[in-house]
Amino acid sequence: MISSSSNLAERFKTFEREAFRLEILDDYNIPSSAENLRAFLAGEPQPADYNAGWVETVRTATQAGKRMYRVHIVTRPLTDYLRYELGWGYIKNMTGGEEFFILDVTDKPNPLSDAPDFWLFDEAAPVVMNYDESGTFLGPDFRPAGTASEFVSYRDTALAHAEPFAAWWAKYGG
Repeated sequence: MISSSSNLAERFKTFEREAFRLEILDDYNIPSSAENLRAFLAGEPQPADYNAGWVETVRTATQAGKRMYRVHIVTRPLTDYLRYELGWGYIKNMTGGEEFFILDVTDKPNPLSDAPDFWLFDEAAPVVMNYDESGTFLGPDFRPAGTASEFVSYRDTALAHAEPFAAWWAKYGG
């Protein structure tokens, strides 16, 4: 059962079936990632412990039979940040069992142009991820369960227009 907690980290411990993320930004300004982004852009090797905490969170969930997956809406050419996030982050997170899909809107209209960046837990507990213009995280907005159908619709639309990350990355990635 999804906790009524307003603590996002707790949601990753209490969801029962699935956690879905829609990512809509080209740049996420994450100060704790600045050194890793610099290393990636400099062509340095990925640290062995890169994203280890998140990979363990994912692995714990997926080994318990839960699904964690996301769709990222992108436009090519990718920003430096997206090349880093997809090239290091997604590939590393896949080792824990997280699934990734890309909705590339480079040559087509974005079917989710009004959708927010969000997590959706068990099709019942939406959490909008709020960012400022520079991509700095401002905090989560825990939405009431009664609003979940809107977010389920966003998820279904995203998945209907997206392709698996590995196939997309083979065509357009690093």
